[in-house]
Amino acid sequence: MLSIQNLHARVEAKPILKGVTLEVPAGEVHAIMGPNGAGKSTLSYVLSGRGGYEVTEGTASLNGEDLLSLEPNERAAKGVFLSFQYPLEIPGVPALTFIRTAVNAQRRARGEDEIAAPAFLKLAKEKAAALKIDFEMLKRGLNVGFSGGEKKRMEIFQMAMLSPKFLILDETDSGLDIDALKIVSEGVNALRSPERGMLVITHYQRLLDYIKPDRVHVLAAGRIVASGGPELALQLEAEGYDKYAGAAA
Repeated sequence: MLSIQNLHARVEAKPILKGVTLEVPAGEVHAIMGPNGAGKSTLSYVLSGRGGYEVTEGTASLNGEDLLSLEPNERAAKGVFLSFQYPLEIPGVPALTFIRTAVNAQRRARGEDEIAAPAFLKLAKEKAAALKIDFEMLKRGLNVGFSGGEKKRMEIFQMAMLSPKFLILDETDSGLDIDALKIVSEGVNALRSPERGMLVITHYQRLLDYIKPDRVHVLAAGRIVASGGPELALQLEAEGYDKYAGAAA
């Protein structure tokens, strides 16, 4: 599904990714773990098309289609979704308006009819209830005045409404208490599907207690230096990342 080959990228002339190779098949959840500065968030931004990140070598494709040649909105229409570590606030734009606009923009880009207001509201109420989101919150400015946990739940709500093909979660557990972590994880797990892939970026094992990965990869100094099953995350939690510093050099 997602295929990354020898990917190099830099920010302001500084190399960050230095040859990342990764395959995430449809139906699987892969976790990327690593120390601060390893390039985890950079990888998520490069895949989603954020400006300021220059790819200097390598390829990234989704279902055989070159992602790097597409604009960010085109990647989104193809089914790429990035859940931000720090979701933005957009004053004056109600969350429901924002999400319906995004849903219909993607549907138009795929040549589909727009979703009618009654059908959209019915779906929104179902997804909000599952994530324990007060429907009144969706009438407020997007993320304005929301707690950290509420912002993360709003990200998962958007994900559920857009139903993307490939999910990238950039430290979704950051700033969450245990109750919020459980709710967010349940929302993510509800989206697991044989036709959908996920890349979960995290520092800590605790998120992976709730979102069980099929594979775990260690990213250090811009390269994937180790891969394994879920047990690798437990090893990292116990031993840290120091043993991988030499492999990344």
